[in-house]
Amino acid sequence: MKTELHDLRKNYQKSELIESDVPNNPFLLFKDWFEMAKEHPKIEEANAMSIATLGSDGFPKNRIVLLKEILDNGFVFYTNYESEKSKAIGNYQKGCLHFFWPALEKQIIIKVTISKISKEHSENYFKKRPRESQLGAWASEQSSQIASREQLESKLKTVRERFENTSKIPMPEFWGGFICKPYSFEFWQGRPNRLHDRLLFEQVNSIWEMKRLQP
Repeated sequence: MKTELHDLRKNYQKSELIESDVPNNPFLLFKDWFEMAKEHPKIEEANAMSIATLGSDGFPKNRIVLLKEILDNGFVFYTNYESEKSKAIGNYQKGCLHFFWPALEKQIIIKVTISKISKEHSENYFKKRPRESQLGAWASEQSSQIASREQLESKLKTVRERFENTSKIPMPEFWGGFICKPYSFEFWQGRPNRLHDRLLFEQVNSIWEMKRLQP
């Protein structure tokens, strides 16, 4: 059945993105936008980001993960190291992050190199997670096939019983964080008549260079 979406249109007019108004360091601009998104009443998870990787089958794949730390040199998220995305990262060490905040008419595309953070860094974060989330990390063999939801619930029950008398649940060896170090940032601000603002930052000899792209 054919579905036409020709009339789904929006006129963007909430803000602008002008070179003279932005800092030379894209991390600072990111933090400014992120704070706006975090404080906006219509944005529930400002730290939800799409990460694209290239799989062993040659296809790119996007999925949503939660940004958990913003460091001076990159962005950190946590996952199962044996998952599909972790294997893709292990093969290519490259990816693309994407943030889209419709309520602000803003999006950011960040090309990154990706590597594991230290085990100590991961353990410090794991200790802060809710107990049920810690148990879930042990229960799920992320991306592996499973017969039913009931089997997954049974695995969680087994893990809960295993650590029933343990006050501090240890971090699994197969779980931890990745740091995504930016190669480039592209900031997009919706503007009227589809003449959107796009500013691209690329690092050249340790200096961030900015250029405007046509919409």
